[in-house]
Amino acid sequence: MKKRSLHSGWLGFCLSATVVAACLAGLPAGGRAQTTNRVLLIYDASNSMNARWQSDTKMAISKRLLMNILDSLQGTPNLQMALRVYGHQSQYPPLDCHDTRLEVPFEPNNVAKIIHSIKMLKPKGATPIAYALEQAANDFPPCDNCRNLIILITDGIEECDGDPCAASAYLQTKGITLKPFIIGIGDNFSTSFQCVGEYYDASKEEDFGRAFEVVISHALDHTSAQVNLLDENGEPTETDVNMTFYDHVSGQVVYNYVHTINYRGLPDTLTLDPLRVYDLVVHTRPAVRADSLTLHTGTHNIIGLDAPQGRLQIRMTGSRTNMAKSLACIVRRKDSAQTLHVQYVNDIEKYLSGRYDIEILSLPRMIVRDVEIRPRQTTTVDLPMPGILALSRQGDGCASLYQMTDKAGTDKEQLIHVFGETSRMETLYLQPGRYRVVNRPKYNLRTTATRDKEFTIEAGATTKITL
Repeated sequence: MKKRSLHSGWLGFCLSATVVAACLAGLPAGGRAQTTNRVLLIYDASNSMNARWQSDTKMAISKRLLMNILDSLQGTPNLQMALRVYGHQSQYPPLDCHDTRLEVPFEPNNVAKIIHSIKMLKPKGATPIAYALEQAANDFPPCDNCRNLIILITDGIEECDGDPCAASAYLQTKGITLKPFIIGIGDNFSTSFQCVGEYYDASKEEDFGRAFEVVISHALDHTSAQVNLLDENGEPTETDVNMTFYDHVSGQVVYNYVHTINYRGLPDTLTLDPLRVYDLVVHTRPAVRADSLTLHTGTHNIIGLDAPQGRLQIRMTGSRTNMAKSLACIVRRKDSAQTLHVQYVNDIEKYLSGRYDIEILSLPRMIVRDVEIRPRQTTTVDLPMPGILALSRQGDGCASLYQMTDKAGTDKEQLIHVFGETSRMETLYLQPGRYRVVNRPKYNLRTTATRDKEFTIEAGATTKITL
């Protein structure tokens, strides 16, 4: 559509792992409180982690800082963690490109096990990052309401000719995990990991703890947003329509909400996961959408879409209720062949403002073209009242009904209905006009046995034909 906007305003957010629990406790009802956050740590224990890094080795410093932060996370609600390590089983050289193992699986209250496992690690081998990411796909047990994340801690890049970018893309496309976080130790590897996930630089010793705290905060954080459905004046007054947030990468449905104007007269606030990129579909007729929406953590995000709507009433004037209640009409965008909606006569439905073509599934069919629906108005299309054909036959036969037109040549009669061979009596609602019924008894095998009758249907009247 014409307008798609994403604005933000500062609300403040949690930057320290020590206040993560407080952040979670303050989430609005219906937000994240019922979702389990599962964070898989993929930890580098390759031989290069023995290297000196300022005050100590990379492994010693990262162990100490990591264990302190993990300790502060014990008891965090709706949080489960697991630990996968690579490079810790086989001595380097030679190069073992399958050296990774899930050391601590997901389970409640297992932070102490993870800390103990980290404490016992000794750097030995290679850096098979892609293979570790591939294996991580099996580390997340089935879960109906879980949010899966990976935090990769590494001091180097891929050593085994694997493709970490492809491995990460697979995890995201299949909806197994969200985009991974990467913390690079001792050097800035941002260029190498740009396609893998969100990179945090820990080139210096003091950067590591800060980077991990920020990653944990982002991993566990949600943010607020509102969807403004804009009327013809650009005001957010349209509402009461379903909207679906899809994950842009996997295509999976993340949220389904019915848009609401709250008691203050504003679009209601939603609590959304800021780590995803969304495709938003608002199910107006026709739908409006905004693709590749990104949210900003710690801000109130406003998403605006043009959605001015009016109403369409298809009315049959003077008709009895039983004549119109089952008459369907196909509504299409002007000059489009695609069915937008099937609306029944005497119903009133909402559509985006614009021009439409309407095909009435009467006998014969009628098409009303270029119907304009204006914002906040009801457009009424009046249909003529039909008449009734009551057809009876004395035996089985081949019978068909034609509309008589004023056209010259072969289009003077147009087939509109074929009767069932064994139907002795049929009742049809027909538009006023001239018709012909053609019949031949089923078991009379002479063409000359064909008989026809021409008749006129008048609005509101019943015409009886006997064959």
